[in-house]
Amino acid sequence: MIHLGHVREIARYPVKSMAGVATGSAFLGWHGLGGDRRFAFRRMEDEGSFPWLSASRLPELILYQPFGIDELSGEPLPTHVRTPKGSCFELRSAELKTEIARRLGSDVELMNLKHGIFDEAAISVISPATIAAIGREAGAGNELDRRRFRANIVVETERGEPFLEDEWIGGSLLFGEGDARPAVNVTMPDVRCVMINLDPNTADKDSRIMKTVVRLNQNNAGVYATVVRTGIVRVGDPVSLVPTIFKQLRSDGQS
Repeated sequence: MIHLGHVREIARYPVKSMAGVATGSAFLGWHGLGGDRRFAFRRMEDEGSFPWLSASRLPELILYQPFGIDELSGEPLPTHVRTPKGSCFELRSAELKTEIARRLGSDVELMNLKHGIFDEAAISVISPATIAAIGREAGAGNELDRRRFRANIVVETERGEPFLEDEWIGGSLLFGEGDARPAVNVTMPDVRCVMINLDPNTADKDSRIMKTVVRLNQNNAGVYATVVRTGIVRVGDPVSLVPTIFKQLRSDGQS
């Protein structure tokens, strides 16, 4: 087992492509962080396999901020959304649906899927070192906004090299201490889309960001993971890696 560093940030994204909600702790369940990506707006005119409205279609969607807690849901689900102009609507209201449909130019429908609406896997992880390197190389500076990458868990690594996350693929990340600590299996790199070009504060596009990720690491930044042991993850928790080779040795019964 290798000590990697600690959890620096945790965020859930209750409504797909809307702004995230940072939190000091979260329950890591079989379907990701509690309350993460449980809602999405469906494009009514799209009958394809991926009809969900995302910021790649409507960039200003990232400026909508979910808030409030539905105490009856059993998860930290939002009750309201604040629009870019400061209006507040109930999440399930006709007013919010009309507002988003007007911006998009076609009708939408709010969907609630209790197992989440994910592109590839339920958990995404990235390190600040990777984000900082992308910012420097793109000419955006060391303080590239981490929210561009919409990761669930940001891991501050003791090693400062970028793209260390690629080395974790096939292994397991363990959060906290003790035998029962929550854990995920790292399954694949996070292949990036144009959403990382969008400024979380303005929705302005900067194509240098994605171009830099393509050039530096074949368009990969961070990793996806699936949950193998549930539990509470907290900011500050130590993070350890069980690499692939160690897992194989254990399964072979070798020491």
